[in-house]
Amino acid sequence: MRDRDESFTAFVASRSTALLRTAYLLTGDHGQAEDLLQTALAKTYLAWPRIEDIGAVEAYVRRAMVTTNVSWWRRLRGREVLVAATPERGLAADELGDADERDTMWRLLLGLPVKQRTALVLRYWGGLSEAEIAHEMGCAPGTVKTHASRGLAALRSRIDAQTAADGGAR
Repeated sequence: MRDRDESFTAFVASRSTALLRTAYLLTGDHGQAEDLLQTALAKTYLAWPRIEDIGAVEAYVRRAMVTTNVSWWRRLRGREVLVAATPERGLAADELGDADERDTMWRLLLGLPVKQRTALVLRYWGGLSEAEIAHEMGCAPGTVKTHASRGLAALRSRIDAQTAADGGAR
């Protein structure tokens, strides 16, 4: 039991920052990301004795985050209120352009359906292959391709629309 606790604690200490970033990208909210990671880690701790490949623990936690996030999203959809702009963060003048682009992209990403956003986050931020994403999401690789393709198409369409609107305002 003590070895189990020590090995789990070591895993959490070494990987929690990266896992929290992934959780944030999946949820779009710091508080929800913390809750999501905590829930996934609790599930992982309960399964710790059954996990034979220690190298697969991070994938196990990511999968738990993805499935839990989808479950929460299904249960709570319709209750969330999206805002048009993010609060100002007090950035230096030279960082504002990059920050505006990141904020714009983040808002566009948050506007995608949860499965499309999950596929894009795991692929382009997490660097996972389609097979790994399919395993994480519990679906076929073809479904991952569909979610990613539709998500990218939606992002392109929204970026084009926003660019046209910005160009027309100048």
